[in-house]
Amino acid sequence: MVRKSGTFDGFRAVVRWLARLILLVLFALAGLILLYRFVPPISTLMLGRMLLDEKIERDYLPLDRFSPNLLAAVVLSEDAHFCRHHGVDWGAMREVIDESGAQGPARGASTITMQVAKNLFLWSGRSYIRKGFEIPLALLLDRVWPKSRVLEIYLNIAEWGDGIFGAEAASETYFRKSAADLSPHEAALLAAVLPDPYTRSVLHPNWRVTMHARVVERRVFATPAFLDCVR
Repeated sequence: MVRKSGTFDGFRAVVRWLARLILLVLFALAGLILLYRFVPPISTLMLGRMLLDEKIERDYLPLDRFSPNLLAAVVLSEDAHFCRHHGVDWGAMREVIDESGAQGPARGASTITMQVAKNLFLWSGRSYIRKGFEIPLALLLDRVWPKSRVLEIYLNIAEWGDGIFGAEAASETYFRKSAADLSPHEAALLAAVLPDPYTRSVLHPNWRVTMHARVVERRVFATPAFLDCVR
């Protein structure tokens, strides 16, 4: 009986320790969400590169300093329903699940808000476990932050190449100009490489990137006022 009691007490101690750890993580997460509402954030990728002493290029810009061409191009390319959903595009997610085969989904259904949640608080790579954290985080961010803040942070933490974080650093690197001055074509090229900036090139686009950029550029001209939610 003593042995059983000792085992049970040990189990309860482990449960209490795990509960305290979970509470600590939740409090830290809540604090970061509130802090990042007002200050420039650091993504997990940036933090990892800092710890490895690898280069990071980023110049943080407020949303109103970005070219409207870039705002429209990125949203149309990455999350066309950005102004209508509440952090998660359930319709797009159902389509991806319906199309999934034995090897899992062939494409993603991440909204800009979900990508912000992943980049700020989670890890890279595709997995259902990470998605299980990503979805509630995105729903929470959409309630706590205005759409303008979500988009501003996304444009400042998205990776556009090896160690190139944010649209301002990308624009300076590839076009030698500020992201405030991007033309529709330049903005569309930047948007077209976002899904995979390590294999897609802004300066030497392959035919897929070129076609994607052309489609985005045409849509930008066709829908000039669709981003009312961030104005």
